[in-house]
Amino acid sequence: MIIRKATYEDIPTIRAMADVVFRCTYRDILSPEQMEYMMEWMYAPESLSRQMNEGHRFFIAEEEGNAQGYASFRFDGADGAGVPVFHLEKLYVMPASQGRGVGRMLLGAVVAGVREAVGGGKARLELNVNRDNPAVGFYRKLGLRVLRQGDFPIGKGFYMNDFIMGLDLAED
Repeated sequence: MIIRKATYEDIPTIRAMADVVFRCTYRDILSPEQMEYMMEWMYAPESLSRQMNEGHRFFIAEEEGNAQGYASFRFDGADGAGVPVFHLEKLYVMPASQGRGVGRMLLGAVVAGVREAVGGGKARLELNVNRDNPAVGFYRKLGLRVLRQGDFPIGKGFYMNDFIMGLDLAED
């Protein structure tokens, strides 16, 4: 398994994986209408291209040339104490590859990307995760903790009912 930085050429691959794994993840959590809205909002080729243009860094996990998962993160600003905060936007692993350490490797690539961005200094990585998503347990096992929760409007009357989890990264 390798983790590599994704490029604009990978947009169709990311979209194809999302069409499987995002739908699988949320089929029992979101209504079909919200699912379609979110797929278009987050994964339309124009949306993915815009995210890359805005500085989101994407990674793809591959095994023997087959994409097994993806992740992305972005800089979100600094907190009140001046600590840089990054946001993990996406981390999804194809169903057949779940439980094989792919998610852990993708999160490791994101953490390494954050450390690179801050030159090894102190930082925090945060993410939104649906409160009903079993991935909450995955993130807890990897050391993230619930910082807060909320119901966030995303348009068309839909909400994301999320925990915001965080991981503090100490200076090297």
